[in-house]
Amino acid sequence: MSLDAFEGAAQSLGMPTGRRHLLRGAAAALVAPLAGCAAAGHSGPAIDKAPAPGRTHVVESNSKTVTVGLLDPKAAPAATIDSGDIVSYPNTWVNWANEPRYGMSFAEREPIRRRYPNGPYSNIGPVIIRDAEPGDLVEIRTVRARPIEWAWNSAPANVGAIPEDFDKPYLKYFKFDSDRKSVEFTPGIRLELHPGQGLFATQPPGDKAVSGILNGAYGGKLGLHELVEGTALFLPVFHPGGRLWTGNSHAVQGDGMVNQTAMETAMEDLRIQYVLHKKVTAGLPLAETPTHWIGVGFGKTLDDALVNALRGMLDWVSAALSMDRADVYALFSLAGSFRATKFARQRGSVYNEVPAQTMHAMLPKNILSAQLAEKLSQSLRKQA
Repeated sequence: MSLDAFEGAAQSLGMPTGRRHLLRGAAAALVAPLAGCAAAGHSGPAIDKAPAPGRTHVVESNSKTVTVGLLDPKAAPAATIDSGDIVSYPNTWVNWANEPRYGMSFAEREPIRRRYPNGPYSNIGPVIIRDAEPGDLVEIRTVRARPIEWAWNSAPANVGAIPEDFDKPYLKYFKFDSDRKSVEFTPGIRLELHPGQGLFATQPPGDKAVSGILNGAYGGKLGLHELVEGTALFLPVFHPGGRLWTGNSHAVQGDGMVNQTAMETAMEDLRIQYVLHKKVTAGLPLAETPTHWIGVGFGKTLDDALVNALRGMLDWVSAALSMDRADVYALFSLAGSFRATKFARQRGSVYNEVPAQTMHAMLPKNILSAQLAEKLSQSLRKQA
């Protein structure tokens, strides 16, 4: 429902209709599906119920709230919130400071790309959560993710999984219908949209700015296909306040993202609920969807990334369920699945950093009893 439609409904019921009231009411209406429905394209049990939404904070993208390329620990807060509050990002930027325009040729875009050696992502933030301290965990719940009307996929020379096979750069644009449900790739091929953010991060450890291209336990460039509306991501806190960032909006992405890019876009309506869990730790980024628990691992090779994802999931699940680690190892061999999140063999880049290879381990929820499912969920959730 648009804000205009929401306002009309509110007026008919005698409800307050100021912008703050409208955003809070809309947020409440949107958070409910997180607890009660599956995300588009998914089916299965709902994820754990979110706390009732608190205030809604609006963070516009502008020169004060967006840092291109870097996650900067010295950046001024874009918003300071309480646990359970929602942040509405009404106009996120496309990569490279929102400079690309629909229909630009690759040659026209190339000078823009080269102006940002620290990375392409228009990272918005940081959001500060009151009382967040190192040793805590932040649950990042995607409430709403509606992309703008256009996107692109591109592959410069020397990038992707098989750079030696392509000697010319590639660039393809897409226009979405108003319902943002699907898009034509070519005549006869249609892709379902599953929009979400490719980058979520708490501020990485240390006092130096870190490229958003990189990733680790703090998140960063995850590019996880499953992080759509109705899902949650758990990241540890390394700095007071957490200092949360997001960026790199996607409309469509395949596992592996083999030509280097997804269907790159921006969001005209992005709403995230941040929930603080005190004194809870996680050794790797963990995600929950209506159907799976997911752990993300990184490494120099896909082999290393798979091993790190598996070990992290074994550590968490065995401790949370009081199961022998060997039993959990066997369980993943029988019922788990492992997917390439991002795989590339770059031969050159305009950026200063090279991202790790990424794998994600998936544990299906439908193998768990209600009691074990609750134990696994609650092992991460201790509200402030």
